[in-house]
Amino acid sequence: MATVSFRECAMKRLALICACIFGLSLHLLAQSSLSPTGTDDTQTLQQQNARPQSLADVNTQEGSASYLEVVRVLQDNPDAMIEVKTVIAEYLTQQGNPTQPDSISDQALYTRLQTNAELRDNVITFLRSRGYLSDAEAPGMTSPVDAGQRNLKPSAGNVTDNSDLLSSSTAIRKTQKEPVTQKETPERQEDPSTREHVLHRDTPYNLASLRDLYTQIPQPSRSLKRFGSEVFLRRNSQNAQTTPDIAADVPFGPEYVLGVGDSLTIALWGSISQNLQRTIDREGKIVLPEAGAIEVAGSSLEKAKLLVTDRLRTQFRDIQVELSVARPRNIRIYVVGDVQRPGAYELTSVSSPLSALYAAGGPTAVGSLRILRHYRGTRLLDEIDLYDFMLHGVRSEIRLQSGDTLLVPPSGPQVWIDGAIKRPAIYELKGNTAVSTLVEDAGGPAPSAETGQIRIERITSDRQRETVSYDLRTSQEKPFYLRDGDHLFVGSVLPYSSRVIYTEGHLVRPGRTAYHDGMRITDVLHSYQDLLPEPADRGEIVRLQAPDLRPTTIEFSVPEALAGNVDLTLQPFDTIRVFGRYEADAPHVTIAGEVLRPGIYPLSEGMTAADLVRTAGGFKRDALLEAADLTSYQIANGNRVVSQRSSIPIGAAVTTRKSSSDVALRPGDVLTIHQIAGWNDIAASITVEGEVSYPGSYGIQQGERLSSIMKRAGGFRETAYPAGAILIREEVRVLEEKTRQELIRQIETSSSAARLAPAVSANDQSSTLQIIQAQQEQVLNRLKTQPAVGRLVIHISSDIASWEGTPADIEVRAGDVIRIPKRPGFVLVNGQVYNATAITFAEGKSAGWYLRRAGGVTEVANEKQIFIIRANGSVVGRDSGFLPRSVLSTKLNPGDVVVVPQKILGASLFWRNLLTTAQLASSIAITAAVAGVL
Repeated sequence: MATVSFRECAMKRLALICACIFGLSLHLLAQSSLSPTGTDDTQTLQQQNARPQSLADVNTQEGSASYLEVVRVLQDNPDAMIEVKTVIAEYLTQQGNPTQPDSISDQALYTRLQTNAELRDNVITFLRSRGYLSDAEAPGMTSPVDAGQRNLKPSAGNVTDNSDLLSSSTAIRKTQKEPVTQKETPERQEDPSTREHVLHRDTPYNLASLRDLYTQIPQPSRSLKRFGSEVFLRRNSQNAQTTPDIAADVPFGPEYVLGVGDSLTIALWGSISQNLQRTIDREGKIVLPEAGAIEVAGSSLEKAKLLVTDRLRTQFRDIQVELSVARPRNIRIYVVGDVQRPGAYELTSVSSPLSALYAAGGPTAVGSLRILRHYRGTRLLDEIDLYDFMLHGVRSEIRLQSGDTLLVPPSGPQVWIDGAIKRPAIYELKGNTAVSTLVEDAGGPAPSAETGQIRIERITSDRQRETVSYDLRTSQEKPFYLRDGDHLFVGSVLPYSSRVIYTEGHLVRPGRTAYHDGMRITDVLHSYQDLLPEPADRGEIVRLQAPDLRPTTIEFSVPEALAGNVDLTLQPFDTIRVFGRYEADAPHVTIAGEVLRPGIYPLSEGMTAADLVRTAGGFKRDALLEAADLTSYQIANGNRVVSQRSSIPIGAAVTTRKSSSDVALRPGDVLTIHQIAGWNDIAASITVEGEVSYPGSYGIQQGERLSSIMKRAGGFRETAYPAGAILIREEVRVLEEKTRQELIRQIETSSSAARLAPAVSANDQSSTLQIIQAQQEQVLNRLKTQPAVGRLVIHISSDIASWEGTPADIEVRAGDVIRIPKRPGFVLVNGQVYNATAITFAEGKSAGWYLRRAGGVTEVANEKQIFIIRANGSVVGRDSGFLPRSVLSTKLNPGDVVVVPQKILGASLFWRNLLTTAQLASSIAITAAVAGVL
């Protein structure tokens, strides 16, 4: 174990040393600038962001990815590199240093990341927000163009000159299946054909026609990506599968040329039956039993099959041979130029140029996507256009051979196209490219595109910007050829229809209706079937008057319009509104009380009180049917409202439908259905718990008293302690809770000035306030953690007859809980004492005696405010009796509690009284806790 630990430590130190050397080499090699203006912009960036750190700080970042992790992510994800450079270029441009992303070299960016912690942290945050950096890592993914390729790539530190890669055997780097930082593939811009990008401005009117007209088509503000930059991204491990070392589904046709290293499967049948596995040796031969060595290297698969068959037939009669490639050979190729990781690679012999380019990470931000040159020696075999693959799926059929070289030159002219186009992006031009060709490559115009107005912004030969408008519909007669740097914007048609009628309100099918010349209102409203039930008689047409489209209103009669008597002529953008009868200040009536659905209801014609009850769902079981209260309102003399009350035999009006019992309602009437007197007393009960003969729930009569309940419960048991009886009542609990919340509010909102005495000096205020703050938090915590109980103090004894009929024999209420505890054998001492505890009860002993048994009071105790809480809930304080006496001389009974409060700091009388009250309120709950209430 010691040896393993030493090795681990040594490996960590070696990794740190390598990282330091790598970072230092980047710093020494970074001589290129961040902008075309030379070193001036580099110095500007250094002045803005430079904050050198030690190499140890570079390699270890607390809570964030390290410098080397960022470098690895940028090298493995060229799309991320482009986005980071774009952000930095935009920042420099805003600072007055116009910079293009392509002018920022990778080496200069690495140097800035190494020496500038602020820039590095911002880049880390950006990469995490885009999903390039995460805690989880997944195996490296391959692309469909990687068929037959081994998962081999140069190391992340490959930033040296390409000549070293071609002259040294160490340039060949066989990488394992390294984990790649899991990242989500950046989503493409949303297809404008599925969603128009429009901006709806606020309208001054709630009108559908104006909402459509108050619509703008904003200029696109998105940052375009270079078309094809995502092809070479490694896909998320959850959405793709890694390409195996050998693609089992790669076909080997009869024209496949065999070479040294190919593994062959030879199946023999006929006179003999045998399966053989042979690998072509360095001399290009395979050795077969009885046939010897056969040279097959350089022959096609079909020709090699004939050679083997002819040789074996000299030894065996009627033999059949099937020859197939089990494992293709490895070849060594070179990928150079503007690629992410130039170098030498080992691929399988069935690999294509696209596979090799993918292994090298694809072109850089300045590498061409239109030209990939395939050399064999000094001879140019093919020039591949990657757009043919990305747009049409056409791949080069030429297979790679060992020693081939792929060269990616710098990109050619580029143009930007945005707007109502299906694939907005930056496109590279090849040769003379017309606008129509570019639009076709970009997926074609969106359905909402205005192809007659394509705006082209370009820089002329005299270095001036100009804007050109082009009609794509004339592309056949007048082709328009693009230049390097052109920006194209395909506009959209108007986001609304200019020949439409809008309908709103009390209609079955509100919305838009196509407009035609001479259209009338009867063409829209045919009959009452087009309207919802009970439409209003009034309707209106909101018309937008030219030239400023200001809305005006034209009223019409709905019945007359449906009858054909009013046939208004409509105009485009008119809005027809039909109202409901109960809209806009419709008359209503109110029903309250004991019905199923009390509330406000519209007043229909001829509606009576009985009709309103039926509309509200009918009576509840507790409804008083003899009389209901009806309040009516009317306007007297046009200047005041007069109310009138009456009683209605509502039961007879509803059940017998007698017109003499029913009353017609008027707007604003309020009908109240009363509850039967004493209904809430039905099923009223209380609960008796504890030391009684028959604990349980008991139904009660109105006016029944506590003594009656105790008798019905069989009286007290021998172990009962009636002096500590607890009566819990909901009304009392609600009042206690309100008092507790108000006390908490006063303590929390009291100002610092209210806590301090005026005589406290400024030097002592700070320390005093800290102590007072601690006291405040302590008292608040006790108040908040001890909820209200709702205990009602009662004075009863085991002899029920002795207090029956006295004021102690209180009337019980529904929901009361009576708890008779067992006789406690202790007295509780609580608060500021040295040993807050329960002390065994001793007959005739005073509070002072129990206090001394608890160790006496502490230094912060308020001896003048000591109080006693009796077992029945009553409180004995310093001023409880007629004559002032010491509380400590009070004789205690079992279950009593002696409370020693804390001394309240601060001379403010209000503050002292407030906290003293809070201490008392929180201590009263102790006796209930002793009895098991809490």
